[in-house]
Amino acid sequence: MKTLVLTLLPATADNTIHGATLPAYLFAVIAVISLVRSSIHILARDGGAGSIAGMDLSVSGGDGIVFAFGLWGSAQLVYAFIQLAVAFRYRSLVPAMYLLLFVETLLRMLVGRLKPATFAHKPPGAIGNYVILPLSLVMLAWSLWP
Repeated sequence: MKTLVLTLLPATADNTIHGATLPAYLFAVIAVISLVRSSIHILARDGGAGSIAGMDLSVSGGDGIVFAFGLWGSAQLVYAFIQLAVAFRYRSLVPAMYLLLFVETLLRMLVGRLKPATFAHKPPGAIGNYVILPLSLVMLAWSLWP
């Protein structure tokens, strides 16, 4: 157990890949996707709520939905910058980031169940969750493989 914790959170974070290399390269792709996704939520006129997620923004409080999507994008942007730093400078933390990605995706899916929203169609992120959830676990295991 202690070895696993030290592997996930090494005493010194550096650019060394300790396990397989493919998970580290795939994580860089995920980080760039996160940067694009967060930028859309911040920069799109409707935050992507209507144009991408298909939410009806003509309802009372629609501007609050757009605001919430923008705030969500700002939080995602901070996360994307951390992901990019790990992908290109602190690769020894890639396994920990896959664990964090798994937990974050699982929590997003849980919130979707606890607080369901009405969409005209399934948003790409909702579909992507079913890809990212198992992928993050497989990449976590693979990144730890010597």
